[in-house]
Amino acid sequence: MVSVPVMKAGWSQPVLSPSPADEPEFKLRPFVSLVTPAYNEAAILEENLTLLCCHMAQLEQEFRWEIVLVNDGSRDDTARLADAFAQRVPQVRVVHHPYNSGLGQALRSGFEHSKGDYIVTLDLDLSYSPEHIEALVRQMQKTGAQVVVASPYMPGGQVSNVPTFRRLLSVWANRFLSLADKGEISTLTGMVRAYDRNFVESLHPRAMGMDINPEIIHKAKLLNERVDEGPAHLHWRTPSGAGSSQTPAASAATHPRRKSSMKILRHTWSIFFYGFLFRPVMLFLVPSVLFLSLGGYSASWAAIHSWTAYQDLISAATPVLDPTVAVAMAYQQAPHTFIIGGVLLMLGVQLFSLAVLAVQGKYYFEELFYLGTSIHRANQPANHRSGARTN
Repeated sequence: MVSVPVMKAGWSQPVLSPSPADEPEFKLRPFVSLVTPAYNEAAILEENLTLLCCHMAQLEQEFRWEIVLVNDGSRDDTARLADAFAQRVPQVRVVHHPYNSGLGQALRSGFEHSKGDYIVTLDLDLSYSPEHIEALVRQMQKTGAQVVVASPYMPGGQVSNVPTFRRLLSVWANRFLSLADKGEISTLTGMVRAYDRNFVESLHPRAMGMDINPEIIHKAKLLNERVDEGPAHLHWRTPSGAGSSQTPAASAATHPRRKSSMKILRHTWSIFFYGFLFRPVMLFLVPSVLFLSLGGYSASWAAIHSWTAYQDLISAATPVLDPTVAVAMAYQQAPHTFIIGGVLLMLGVQLFSLAVLAVQGKYYFEELFYLGTSIHRANQPANHRSGARTN
């Protein structure tokens, strides 16, 4: 018999109660897999896993569910606590990495061990509340999208309790990527999403770190898959127990201030890299137009100086009216105009040529990626392509 946790007298000890697993229609309900990576999350693991389980138990009339927790080489007590929790709650399964491999590998492991029709990825810190799970899955059912992104940066979204520097960095990173993506998606770096199982199985993302999130969006667009987003509330939570009765020092010692694990420089580089992948022509064409414009402006002044010098030669009744002499005179008067204009024009032409080559390369890559994915999908057995829907 499948069982689910019910909250009684505190969050640390879930009490199990029967679920309708023996009902004939139970296996016909959509199966939702929650994938949540965990790295050194011992302080919040039991509390937040219980909150997730209790929330999903309330949805059992509509969904079957499981939680796949990926312990990504934690050095604290995360592994032991996760295994103990999974022994009490059959819907929770734990995948262990022997060492920290990064978010990308953690998500791939979660995808591999999931059985659901829909796979929802979310942070164990519940910076996006569990209510987002149902909203993401329902939107996917309604629109038939392969990916639905929880977006705090679209109209209706909200961000709260996030440190200013971290919030500004995230906002501008997503604005840059959204611009590269032609403004179709507002949040491309967020992990909280719902995926269609068949889509994830055929994708094969390669990124090892946080850049797996824009990579998946990029590859979905290459395959002409539908990517939707829904308004979400990003709120960095304070663990329970850090109440006002504690002194600031005691609260900080018991519940340290939440910190982002993001490696700033590495993540900034990945943002620019995926901006280039989304629209490589943008990074070449925009500066080429700027350089060509400035170079053209300088060249215009060089031409004006040369014409003025030529008119001076004519008025002086010079026996030999060689235009190159006028150009030489103009160069002597304003050499910087010729040098700067020539350099800018050469840079502009070179960057424009690179923009053309980038577009050509992107086109060929898209063709190869689409063809390779289509062949992979066609070669999958029918029962494997149907995924958990046959379970």
